[in-house]
Amino acid sequence: MARIAILGAGLGGTIMAYELREALGKGHEISMIGLGRQYSFVPSNPWVAVGWRSRESIEVDLEEVCRKRGLKLYPQGARKVQPQEKRIELNDGASLDYDYLVIATGPELAFDEIEGLGPQAHSQSVCHIDHALKAKEAVDALVRKPGPVIVGAVQGASCFGPAYEFAFILDKALRDAKVRDRVPMTFVTSEPYIGHLGLDGVGDTKGLLESELRAHHIKWICNAKVDKLDAERMLVSEMAEDGSVRQTHDLPQVFSMMLPAFRGVEAVRDIEGLVNPRGFVLVDRHQRNPAFPEVFAIGVCVAIPPVGKTPVPVGVPKTGFMIESMVTATAHNIVRLIEGKEPDAEATWNAVCLADFGDSGVAFVAQPQIPPRNVNWASSGKWVHAAKVGFEKYFLHKIRSGVSEPFYEKLALQALGIDKLKEVKFDHPAE
Repeated sequence: MARIAILGAGLGGTIMAYELREALGKGHEISMIGLGRQYSFVPSNPWVAVGWRSRESIEVDLEEVCRKRGLKLYPQGARKVQPQEKRIELNDGASLDYDYLVIATGPELAFDEIEGLGPQAHSQSVCHIDHALKAKEAVDALVRKPGPVIVGAVQGASCFGPAYEFAFILDKALRDAKVRDRVPMTFVTSEPYIGHLGLDGVGDTKGLLESELRAHHIKWICNAKVDKLDAERMLVSEMAEDGSVRQTHDLPQVFSMMLPAFRGVEAVRDIEGLVNPRGFVLVDRHQRNPAFPEVFAIGVCVAIPPVGKTPVPVGVPKTGFMIESMVTATAHNIVRLIEGKEPDAEATWNAVCLADFGDSGVAFVAQPQIPPRNVNWASSGKWVHAAKVGFEKYFLHKIRSGVSEPFYEKLALQALGIDKLKEVKFDHPAE
């Protein structure tokens, strides 16, 4: 019997557990380690922050579904991975031994790297359900007392979609509250241009998103390095191509939501051979760590180099499709190792994304994620909002029922009815 531990109980870790159980049957021990029993659907956090969703509507208690699926859940979280000993130290002093480990922790949010950044200081976040609920209080205060708003992503950020989403969702919420005319909005981003998204753009995301920002009366600053912020102001250096400061901006604010840079979590950080200097897990083309071959990693915690050099550091996002592809490849490879064979499955690392704007949105497909691409497509419309709502309902049902079925390629090829993709064949390992 093999003992498989999954470190992380978010989007990647949960479906990793489900897919391994599906692939291995009940003859092997599968354990999932998370902080608490609740799974929270992070893509819905921008809606939570404006009061369109509650905590209860986007959370799932994992204890019951894990029991039904024959999975062990350790909600106390992990203190440190000891890969030389094939052991995980848990936060309550206990430890868990493993034969194979899948790291699916997601990131640690590096708010402390910029003075005044984060929910404990002078900006809001939608990276966690608790942050989104705190942001909701700040949005309510903004409606009561309108003033300047800043939304965006700081230097080193690698997740830009939620920043664009929140800017437009907040715009819609303020219009509904009849106060948008008293709220100047500025989008501040480390991207070299609007719609870069850490991917050097996809299709015409530059044109689409610039047009949307103009239509919604949202100004923008690119190549932005946030120097510091307080309750009333954000100081931003706009960088030139040669790395010099082109212009400085002293932006007034009564509300801001800035996505932070990510780094690896404490449980894996600073382990030589396992992670890079930033704490992200090093993997080969089979999602396997070269120094510790019994360790795999999936999702945001995986080290991926940036697309290219930019005046301000910009990371590469890991979208849901990419994560599901990593999950399927990893499950296949662990099964092969248990059978005495070598791993042979590789994740596709394509990008399929729905960005909701409250009453419309932008969708894009990049195959592969890093250019040059075989598919480089983006489109906008009200259908994206409807598709995002449908996806939320489907995925939460999937988590509640313990289903391991991959969904993103079906979303792109069937549910959305994107005609231009009918001839595209996604090389997802599960298909």
